Amino acid sequence: MDVLFLSPNYPPEMPQFARGLAEAGGRVHGVGDTPVHELPHGVRRALASYLHVPALGNVAEVRTCVLRWLAGRRPDRVESLWEPLTLLAAQLRSDLRLPGMSPDTVLGFRDKPTMRQRAAAAGLRVPRTLRVRTAHDARQAADRIGFPLILKPVDGAGSADTHRVESWPAFEAALGAMNHVREATVEEFVEGEELTYETLCIDGRVVYESMCRYEPSVLIARRNEWISPVIQALRSTSADGLAAGVQLGRDAVQALGMGTGITHMEWFRAPDGSAIFGEMACRPPGANMVDLMNFADDQDLYQDWGHAVVHGKVPPRPPRPWSAAIIFKRAEGQGRIRAVEGLDHFLQKHGASVARVDLLPIGEPRRDWQATFLADGNLVVRHADEEACRDIAQEAAATIKMYAA
Repeated sequence: MDVLFLSPNYPPEMPQFARGLAEAGGRVHGVGDTPVHELPHGVRRALASYLHVPALGNVAEVRTCVLRWLAGRRPDRVESLWEPLTLLAAQLRSDLRLPGMSPDTVLGFRDKPTMRQRAAAAGLRVPRTLRVRTAHDARQAADRIGFPLILKPVDGAGSADTHRVESWPAFEAALGAMNHVREATVEEFVEGEELTYETLCIDGRVVYESMCRYEPSVLIARRNEWISPVIQALRSTSADGLAAGVQLGRDAVQALGMGTGITHMEWFRAPDGSAIFGEMACRPPGANMVDLMNFADDQDLYQDWGHAVVHGKVPPRPPRPWSAAIIFKRAEGQGRIRAVEGLDHFLQKHGASVARVDLLPIGEPRRDWQATFLADGNLVVRHADEEACRDIAQEAAATIKMYAA
């Protein structure tokens, strides 16, 4: 099978998905704006051919370049797992009359008001959401929704440019920070625990599902540099209190018309135990969460996705043996990493539960913690007992310190 894969080198997880396609037996034809000689060896090894385009951000130009390059040839599939290119992949499928999700279906995953309209029409509980294009529209919407509220881009990814706003002065400040955003939503703020629900689907049928918990919520972690955010992959989706979220996720997959691929849903568990839909993307989660799920499963979701695309089936999976948690560390101070404290003691105490240590080495410059959730590195821990895993992760968050100067 010939698979046209848009952006096989970025974001950082994409080389692993290119590998997964190749290992599943696909002939992978990449399209990206990295010169071929600069591609990592693993990416080049996975590709049967490669089209270098000037800029992936210019989707109209990329579309023209791809069709010209193919020159009448038709691959069997067109895939992209980077959110800004999922709609382009759907447009190319339409141009080439290939199977897969249509542009209208993918729009329902990319455009949040459309997404929530379709989810609500299917009976899912969703936050009130209003689309705005001007500051005047936004103020009117805020007046209708009321504070606290969420202001975010219509087609954003992750939590970039997302603001929780509790007053008019804060709302005006958030508007000022979003002058570059063409279209936004004003949304009802939902009180509740923030969780995720991930799937691997084949023709809309869920063949794998996972659930993760954010501690603290993403918005709180984004606003406070001192916090070491934790994402925990729960061991079972059938635990007490999760059934409503699982059903919500399965219903959302059907309501939005998911085809074959990976979904990432954020949802809220309200104080009364009910599940409230946040949003769903037709691409994998970021923040190293696919790696996190692999550590929890002792499996390879990259390769399973490849099998789903190439063969329309995946090998059977045993029950998840672990709960795993990833702890993102942020150094204190600015400049270059100068010291790491508490790591040796933590490893002596919990070494058997540590699956990965990936902290910036001494001498490396700090990353911009507001620009990337990955911060200055991470640790992954896992344990068969979910609460024990949570405790170990919180200990790592509290006791391991990084310093920059």
